Amino acid sequence: MYVESIRIINFRNYENLNIKLSKNINIFVGKNAQGKTNLLESIYFCAVGKSFRTNKDKDMINFNSDKSYIGINIKERNIDKLIEIKLERNAPKKMRINGIELGKNKELNSGLNVVVFSPDDLKIIKEGPQERRNFLDLEISQLKPLYRYNLNRYNKILFQRNNLLRFMKYKEKNREVLETFNIQLIKTGSQIILERKKFIDSLSSISKRIHGNLTFNEEKLDFNYVTNVTENVNDLRDLERDFFDKLNKNIDNDILKGSTEIGPHRDDIEIIINDFNSKQFASQGQQRTAILSIKLAEVELIENEKRYKPVLLLDDVLSELDEDRRRYLIKSFSGLQTIITSADVIRLKEIDNLDKKTFYIEKGKVM
Repeated sequence: MYVESIRIINFRNYENLNIKLSKNINIFVGKNAQGKTNLLESIYFCAVGKSFRTNKDKDMINFNSDKSYIGINIKERNIDKLIEIKLERNAPKKMRINGIELGKNKELNSGLNVVVFSPDDLKIIKEGPQERRNFLDLEISQLKPLYRYNLNRYNKILFQRNNLLRFMKYKEKNREVLETFNIQLIKTGSQIILERKKFIDSLSSISKRIHGNLTFNEEKLDFNYVTNVTENVNDLRDLERDFFDKLNKNIDNDILKGSTEIGPHRDDIEIIINDFNSKQFASQGQQRTAILSIKLAEVELIENEKRYKPVLLLDDVLSELDEDRRRYLIKSFSGLQTIITSADVIRLKEIDNLDKKTFYIEKGKVM
């Protein structure tokens, strides 16, 4: 699978763009703030239906316009597919696949899988649990459309339950309605926890091997999935039972705080290097190597699941890596459409002999 062409109108700083890509390596060169990351964002948006940079779709519309359009053509096993997204400031986004508009509440299942690697990915390690949950949710949603449906449903139930808890703090305690929300929260939340655990287990086994290769087996990478729901994440019935018990034991505390303290919205991942939590004890170089291992593991995981390689989006990361890690990353480009952004022309002997196409970006113009 690969992206054959991109058409953009009034997206970010692009007023009008129409380019064809190589199915192998594409390098976009330009100074900072010229639109390199915006281009990667447009591809990711068509793949996933949301940005990897903002939760507000309207932020992506060009300042001088009220509408925006992205259309990408992809090739999938000799089948052509056109994915289109239209944004308007005063209307919901519209998504179409091969001219067929998706329903208002239907999630985009484009069939295009992408893996993004950028310097901002260090936040997965450095910042709080929300960053790590976002990482899990975005990656699992690409592989399992039902997961995204369950996640959206869970968040709606959680919102309604929290509103009820705040009401119950000062008014009559309507336990029957709360129990209804509890049942829905447990059913949906347990599915989310189970899928997260499966994903982390699969990601862990692949990234451990890659990390060992990157560090010449001097470092060991491990993951711990942390949830306050249960200690037994592998069995759905046990998980639901423990969730039920914890939620009921915590009801008075939830009412007092006006929020739900138990559930997958509190989950976290511990990323462990040589038995130490990488957030507190790893150097920036070690953290960067761990993220590289995770991203390359994602590529392999998607290929194992989908039977084809995803599109790899590299946002100005080659200059951040040392020679050994850069060489290892470049070796993974074989048979994989890779779209690279860089502030300078990339002059690396490892890339010179590869089939590539180079573009130059300046103020939203591509040559």
